[in-house]
This record gives sequence, C-alpha cells and structure tokens, in this order.
Amino acid sequence: MWNVNWLEILGAALVGFLIGGLWYGPLFGKAWQRLSALSDETIKSANAAVVFGGTFALNLLAALMLAHMFSAAGNPGLRISTQMGFGIGFFFVATSIGVNYLFSRKPLKLLLIDAGYWVLAYAAMGLVFGMGPN
Repeated sequence: MWNVNWLEILGAALVGFLIGGLWYGPLFGKAWQRLSALSDETIKSANAAVVFGGTFALNLLAALMLAHMFSAAGNPGLRISTQMGFGIGFFFVATSIGVNYLFSRKPLKLLLIDAGYWVLAYAAMGLVFGMGPN
C-alpha cells in the first residue's frame, strides 16, 4: 500500500487547474475559442460550476494517479518527477490528442494549444510531487 499525501495531491491538482486558467484565459483563450469554433454565447451559456468543478475533479484524479505512480517509483525526487510528468504529458497525452485531432481534421494550432497545456500541467504536477517529502 502506498502512503497518500493528500496535501500534495490537492496541490498538484490545483497547479494543473491554475495553469489551465492562465492557458485558456489570457494566454491562449481567444485563439482556442476561435479554433474550437465556440461563440461568446456558447462560452457564456455553460454551467460554470460544472465546467470548473469538473475540471478540478479530473485534475484531482490525474494527480491521484501521479501520486500512486511516483510512490511506486520510490518517490524519485524533483528532477525525475518533473521529467516523468513532462513525459506523460508529451508522450501519452499530447500524442493521444494528436491522433484524435488528425482524424477529426482539427487545426495544428489547436493541437498545440490543447496538448501544450497538458504537457505543462503534467510537468508542473510532477514538480509539485518532486518537491514533497521523499
């Protein structure tokens, strides 16, 4: 059984959530909205509690699995945890999104925005776990 550090898990989830707020807000929000063909009305009509609550819950699940993985790897420390987070974001998540976007004929710029978020988010979550007690 692995030791659960809920503070680290919550911190990692929060970091992923906050990066998403910046990424899909001031950094790439307008470009993402245009490339996703979402109108201002569509964005405004969404249930914010469902969107943001669901986003945090999904980041929490990802952080929980990362905590388990890093624990199984013997809590590898800052550098390796960050590299592993980056690797998961790039080699698993970004490539999977890429396959979907190729078949759905979505633009490369949208892939770079969406996949870029996940690469950064997972690397940052790895950083959070790497900074924790080993």
